[in-house]
Amino acid sequence: MFLIAVITLLVALVLFRFLFSGKSQRRSLPLPPGPKPWPVVGNLPHLGVFPHHSLADLARKHGPLMHLRLGYVDVVVAASASVASQFLKTHDANFSSRPPNSGAKYMAYNYQDLVFRPYGPRWRQFRKISSVHLFSGKALDDLKHVRQEEVAVLAHALANAGSKAVNLAQLLNLCTVNALGRVMVGRRVFGDGSGSDDPKADEFKSMVVEMMVLAGVPNIGDFIPCLEWLDLQGVVSKMKKLHKRFDDFLTAIVEDHKKSTGTAAHVDMLTTLLSLQEDADGEGAKLTDTEIKALLLNMFTAGTDTSSSTVEWALAELIKHPHMLARVQKELDDVVGHDRLVTELDLPNLTYLQAVIKETFRLHPSTPLSLPRMAAESCEINGYHIPKGSTLLVNVWAISRDPAEWAEPLEFRPERFLPGGEKPNVDIRGNDFEVIPFGAGRRICAGMSLGLRMVSLVTATLVHAFDWTLADGTPEKLNMDEAFGLTLQRAAPLMVHPRTRLAPHAYKTS
Repeated sequence: MFLIAVITLLVALVLFRFLFSGKSQRRSLPLPPGPKPWPVVGNLPHLGVFPHHSLADLARKHGPLMHLRLGYVDVVVAASASVASQFLKTHDANFSSRPPNSGAKYMAYNYQDLVFRPYGPRWRQFRKISSVHLFSGKALDDLKHVRQEEVAVLAHALANAGSKAVNLAQLLNLCTVNALGRVMVGRRVFGDGSGSDDPKADEFKSMVVEMMVLAGVPNIGDFIPCLEWLDLQGVVSKMKKLHKRFDDFLTAIVEDHKKSTGTAAHVDMLTTLLSLQEDADGEGAKLTDTEIKALLLNMFTAGTDTSSSTVEWALAELIKHPHMLARVQKELDDVVGHDRLVTELDLPNLTYLQAVIKETFRLHPSTPLSLPRMAAESCEINGYHIPKGSTLLVNVWAISRDPAEWAEPLEFRPERFLPGGEKPNVDIRGNDFEVIPFGAGRRICAGMSLGLRMVSLVTATLVHAFDWTLADGTPEKLNMDEAFGLTLQRAAPLMVHPRTRLAPHAYKTS
């Protein structure tokens, strides 16, 4: 017995030493380099007005893998394709959850949505529901007529704009919201179907933009929890008021839909979600009204303003580069002609247009700084210690402008994606990390395929159906500044005069 006890003790000591030495070795690894933090607030002052700009500047000094201390929170920033690949591919499973934040708590129904919900079985259920019922290839193909009809409504409205200047952002928002609305809830959410401006749609867009601005503000309470109750910036108060407005909007939609269930001509996503309140389809617990509203909130906010702003950036770049605009128009004329509008079936044949779309996503990614992820466990990246619980930020904007990856990265040059260009085979769907506008890995944007189709179709239609002149100034002086927010908005809306270039019957709607 004594001998057994001694052997057991020796084995325990060996195991303890092995585990202890391994832990010590892991802890002996240095944290990634970064700017020296200030007392208490840490590196919060380093973020500046445009965090993706400030972090890109810091990365040039400290390297593409940085460590920041925001209040009491460890933050690591990836600012190169190779570093982003380490986090989002090699260690993707370890970074599949979100850190706690006030935006998710106060605006996204306390983490009951798809975007901010912690990784786990319920999140996978939500992801499957959206993938199967809204974003699968079949679902997108079945409803392509909806997108084409709403884009035709947009073209009709622009063709009848007359001589007045058009705020393109307003009409793009109306088009994308109604296209998504018909898919989500079976009807247009705003407007009378004429494509003309709608004050309620403008109010909705302002709500979405406000949400993105508030979500982009580094809230001190998130990083210094003991100060959360003070709401020093007034951010939480604004979030709560905005959430009430969104909740009223979404509650009305859900309640109206419940009353009209069974009268719709086709099954929309909300009908499917409501059916899962009765039958969870073998995928887990039944959905609640709150969870349904949280999913609708994700779709209407993440799926509308990102698409419309990307189209606005694309058209602005083409107006700024008239020879590129002419080249896209020639390609469209050759493929489509002058007697009809573009359809989604035309898109695979528009090589130069697709290069323009890729270049727009590269230079103007809709989410320049990725939504944060959190390390479930400590790990090692490139010889540095990444602490458990640390927040990961991927600077998508900086990566897509990295001179180590791109020749003249600040230039808008679609030719780089054409055969013979510098990166003709780059995939923007999360497989090639030098341009990841939708993110990558498990938390890649669920609506990526829909977003690509919508952006491509709308951009192609606007370029094909109209010639464009600016309402004020010349293309060379077009303001290309960014506005602050979680998404990449233009600082100044694109004010333009459209002039038809197709046969008159092409602009008629059914």
